[in-house]
Amino acid sequence: MTPDKTAYSLQPHPEFGFLQVTPTPSAEEITRFYAEEFYSSGYQGFNNSALEVLTRDQEFHDAHRADIVREIETIAGRPMKGMSVLDVGCGWAQSLVYFKSKGAECYGFDPATEAVEHGKSVGLNVVQAGMDRMDVFEGRKFDVVTLMNVLEHLADPVRVLKEIREKVLKPGGILVIEVPNEFNAFQVCGQKVNNLHQWWFAPPAHLNYFSGDTLKKLLDGLGYDVRYAESSFPLEMFLVFGDNYVGDRALGRQCHERRMAFEMNMRKHGFEKELHQLYQSLAERNLGRQVIAYSVSR
Repeated sequence: MTPDKTAYSLQPHPEFGFLQVTPTPSAEEITRFYAEEFYSSGYQGFNNSALEVLTRDQEFHDAHRADIVREIETIAGRPMKGMSVLDVGCGWAQSLVYFKSKGAECYGFDPATEAVEHGKSVGLNVVQAGMDRMDVFEGRKFDVVTLMNVLEHLADPVRVLKEIREKVLKPGGILVIEVPNEFNAFQVCGQKVNNLHQWWFAPPAHLNYFSGDTLKKLLDGLGYDVRYAESSFPLEMFLVFGDNYVGDRALGRQCHERRMAFEMNMRKHGFEKELHQLYQSLAERNLGRQVIAYSVSR
C-alpha cells in the first residue's frame, strides 16, 4: 500500500536546520514499516538495498567500503584490524562482511528479520532490534559506529546521536554517517526540467532531509568534531541533461551504470585522489546524491 504523502509536510529543525516530516509517526509505526514492508517485494522499487542489487554491483560497493576503511584508519591513526564496529541499521550486513574481512570485530542490528537472519548465516554478531534505542548490546562501547542511510529514517535523530555519543561510542571514537543529500541544486533543477513532483519526499520512510551543511551543523552541535566529508556522484545531473530516470527503472539502471563506469575507470587509471577531491568539493557546495561525514566524539 502506497503511503499518503499529503498527510505530511516539512519544517526545518529549530536548532539545526535540517528538514523534518510533520507529524512524526510513532516509534511503533516506524519499526513496523521497516520490519514488514521496507524489505518486502512490494518495496523493492523504493528500497535499493535489496541483497540481489548489492551483490550484483559488489565491486562498486566494495570500492566505497574500502574508502570508508581508509578514512577510518587515517582518522584513528591505526589499522582497522582489532577495532570494534557497530553498524546501526545494518540491513543485509554487506558492510559488516567487508569490515570483518579487514579484521574488525563486527556487530550490528536492524528491524528486518530476513536481513538479520542473513547476517547471522554468514557468521556475524547481528540482532533484530528497532531504532528506539541504540544501546542494543547492553553497555558495550565501540571504536566505530556507522549509520549508512539510516539517519534520514529516524523519528528523532538528535536523540539518537546523543545516545550514541553518551552510551555507545567510545571517547574519541569515530562516527560515520551517510545520508541522501536532498533538495540539492541538481535535484531541484532536474525536477523543473522534467516537470516532476518531489519524488524524494518519501514519508513515512524518509523523515529527515539533510544537506552537507545541515549534517555538519547537527554533528557539531551535538559534540562531534567533523574531520572529513564528501559527496557521491551527482546522479541528478542526468535529469538536468534531460534523462528522466524517475519511475523508469531501465533508464535509471543505465544512468547508474554510467556513474559506476566513471568511478571505477577513475580508480583503475590512477585518478582516485582526484575523484575524492571532486567529491569533497561537491560536499562543500551541497551537491552530490549522498553525503558522508566522518566525525570524532569530543
